[in-house]
Amino acid sequence: MDKEKAQRYISHVRGMFNKHALYSDESPQYQFPFEPNPGDVVTIRFRTVRNNVDAVYFISGAIREEMEVRTIRNGFDYYEIDIPVGTETIFYYFEIRYGKMVCYYNKLGVTRELQEMYSFGIVPGFHTPDWAKGAVMYQIFVERFFNGDRSNDVLNGEYCYIKEKVKQIDEWGREPEPMDVRNFYGGDLQGVMDKLDYLQDLGVQVIYLNPIFVSPSNHKYDIQDYDYVDPHFGKIVEDEGELLNTWDMDNTHATRYINRVTSKANLEASNELFIQLVEEIHKRGMKIILDGVFNHCGSFNKWLDRERIYENQEGYEPGAYVSKDSPYHTFFKFFNEHDWPYNEFYDGWWGHDTLPKLNYEESPELMRDIMRIAAKWVSPPYNVDGWRLDVAADLGHSPEFNHRFWKEFRRVVKAANPEAIIMAEHYGDARSWMQGDEWDTVMNYDAFMEPVSWFLTGMEKHSDEFNQGQFGNSESFLGAMRYHMPAFYAPSLYTAMNELDNHDHSRFLTRTNHRVGRVGDLGSKAAEENVNKAVLREAVVIQMTWPGAPTLYYGDEAGVCGFTDPDNRRTYPWGKEDKDLIRFYKEMIAIHKKYPVLIDGSLLELYHDYNLLAYGRFNIKEQIVVVLNNRNEKVHVEIPVWLTGMKRSEETEMVEIFRTDALSFRRQEGVHEVKAGILEMDLLPLSAVILHQEETAQLEESSSYRYDSRRGSVK
Repeated sequence: MDKEKAQRYISHVRGMFNKHALYSDESPQYQFPFEPNPGDVVTIRFRTVRNNVDAVYFISGAIREEMEVRTIRNGFDYYEIDIPVGTETIFYYFEIRYGKMVCYYNKLGVTRELQEMYSFGIVPGFHTPDWAKGAVMYQIFVERFFNGDRSNDVLNGEYCYIKEKVKQIDEWGREPEPMDVRNFYGGDLQGVMDKLDYLQDLGVQVIYLNPIFVSPSNHKYDIQDYDYVDPHFGKIVEDEGELLNTWDMDNTHATRYINRVTSKANLEASNELFIQLVEEIHKRGMKIILDGVFNHCGSFNKWLDRERIYENQEGYEPGAYVSKDSPYHTFFKFFNEHDWPYNEFYDGWWGHDTLPKLNYEESPELMRDIMRIAAKWVSPPYNVDGWRLDVAADLGHSPEFNHRFWKEFRRVVKAANPEAIIMAEHYGDARSWMQGDEWDTVMNYDAFMEPVSWFLTGMEKHSDEFNQGQFGNSESFLGAMRYHMPAFYAPSLYTAMNELDNHDHSRFLTRTNHRVGRVGDLGSKAAEENVNKAVLREAVVIQMTWPGAPTLYYGDEAGVCGFTDPDNRRTYPWGKEDKDLIRFYKEMIAIHKKYPVLIDGSLLELYHDYNLLAYGRFNIKEQIVVVLNNRNEKVHVEIPVWLTGMKRSEETEMVEIFRTDALSFRRQEGVHEVKAGILEMDLLPLSAVILHQEETAQLEESSSYRYDSRRGSVK
């Protein structure tokens, strides 16, 4: 018996099959090149314990080919195979043989579930921008961030919105009212410009702005004119006309507002300010993403003009509400074709007449115009770096058209700016849109925000429910991640927007107090009572070490609380920030950016128990281990860190690079011994620890071998 076969025999006799060490994923260390083009040859890799299995097979459709060991490192065999890539998506999994035992491995790990949805995948030609992979993003609800120009503030009684006049709020720090959509605090683009030093110092790499186009609401998801930045966010250089009288609710008399939002001088000056903002962001090496609302527009929109803002303005065509002969008639679906002028019977998104649904199927003109808008803002002179797409799955009147629209949207945007990101708002399984020809990625609710919230707080993302069975349930957390993450190919996973909260959900810090309810019932103060910043710090540790793009919602780092919309849209507390918490965020962002393994490294769960979790991020030479204790007591844990690829045969060390607990946080260089691949440590209450090891040993290159039963030899 030759040496290699003898080693295998000894392994069978002395050791059992170690299924825990089996590993592969779609990361650059197991699938390379990482984002192949048609015609490339891709190397697929699979890991086992050294000499622990008889054979590993690559299986894709009718193809079943034995893999060979090409790399040996730290007691692991790395089996490899080279696969030529065509134009079609390749789905694959692995078969592992040990004696008479046969098992399979896909995105679920060792499994019998061999449905295609859990297979690994290669999508030829699917590239997501490298700058977006693991990028630290910062979401700004512009109206509440900073007032940099008081001359463009919305004025009391400037116009009427949803049956009441708009209000200017003089007190910047005042909590939002339960019906807050008409209240304006004055945040604007100059305010964003003024705070770029702060954002850069924080470590932000990408700024995502909620909608900035002309709109009557403070949230601006009811767009009035897609071609222009709202002058209330931009510049007002012509400011003529009158406010509404106290008794007047007719917006045709709101001449101050009409002048502000229809004057070409104001609109062009506002766009010019935006150009300056983008240029300043780019000078700092940062990127900017805009919010695209293409499923619906607003009742004020110039194409519909229900408020008759544009009816008598020079340079504007009559809106579809005003005239049946409007060039925009087909942009909307009307239910009564005989009720003009001023036809109020049109299709509104979810029945909201302030949000008329856009009627793409019956309007090629609308389709062309929106595609023009999509390309315009990612092209010179604006040069935006991508779109976040509001309620993207709702667009159109059928799933078939929805997919057709987003395919064309991708084609147009990528032709204009190949490095633009396309990320969608979506709840639920988005895999049908993430096949390389529609969206790049999504706001990651299913495979990040929700599992993290349930695990660390037991709270639903709106603070509408507390679930004791989910609180601290690491099995449920890992199960959710295991079953939702397979919806992503790696290019989408590494760019997914990993948020703890945003403008549609309660602030994560508020969820730590376990109060169920909304601001209308409980009041704003209840959102601030008994919150636990140590739990927030645990969540941020996960956010900064999990695959994806960690995304802060403005003010999270300053300690802002709030129940769900509108309480989550409080103003940033300039001058009253929690500076200690900001320092924590800066430290965590710096760690995230320092270690490339946190951008595209593999992910593996190492240990879990009630309110306890440990996982690794690793590549073939570097490992990071994250350990969390969400209990209110000290615990001792033993973690098999060798599963990240470390040696088991000798003692080694891991360096502790960060720690947070119930009382404090700190960066440090403490050393922890690892014996036989096991890390033992004590964890303080409500703590999270990050450890790191980078090996300098060279790879041991094996001779490529495979046992040939026909020849009775190893080759």
